[in-house]
Amino acid sequence: MCNHYKNHPEAISTWAEYIGAAHRDDEFSEIKIDVWSRKQGIVARDHSGERILDTMQWGVPLKMKGKRPGSTVTKRITNVRNLKSPFWRSMLAEPSNRCLVPFNEFAEPKPNAGREECWFKVSDAEVSAFAGIWRETEEGPAYAFLTCEPNPLVAPIHPKAMPVILHPEDYNRWLAGDDAGGFAEPFPSQLMDLTKE
Repeated sequence: MCNHYKNHPEAISTWAEYIGAAHRDDEFSEIKIDVWSRKQGIVARDHSGERILDTMQWGVPLKMKGKRPGSTVTKRITNVRNLKSPFWRSMLAEPSNRCLVPFNEFAEPKPNAGREECWFKVSDAEVSAFAGIWRETEEGPAYAFLTCEPNPLVAPIHPKAMPVILHPEDYNRWLAGDDAGGFAEPFPSQLMDLTKE
């Protein structure tokens, strides 16, 4: 599963203007280029009739039973695969919990290569967006993004899944709350590049 992607702040500013999101140019200057699970990332969402950029933690907390009797552990879920899961259903159904997660490129672990990663990007876009959902938690707002079957470019590296990448013309439909299942399709591999192996 994708647990690492990159955001270049200078490119995000241009993308924000493209999608009509209100922001200040210096607003995200402290966001790291490398975004890892449990760290802060940038999302775009609609709020009170305005499109805004926001920062949130990547990974929605889920409390689970621990190994010791009466104990609990908190797992942070970064990728949404089962759209029918009760854990995600309410967020997916509510348009105000939809968001766009901008990225320049994303990584998948290189098979049998320890910590090495392979990097993917949309060929003709400096910034693209994952189909994201978010909610308020005890630790502040947190987000995750949808995954789907991998396309032929990603499958040899990660055969289980890839992030759902939205076509720009689908941004408004996603944020408006259209059926999530209709978006859970692999992005065409001919429109993507494997940038680093």
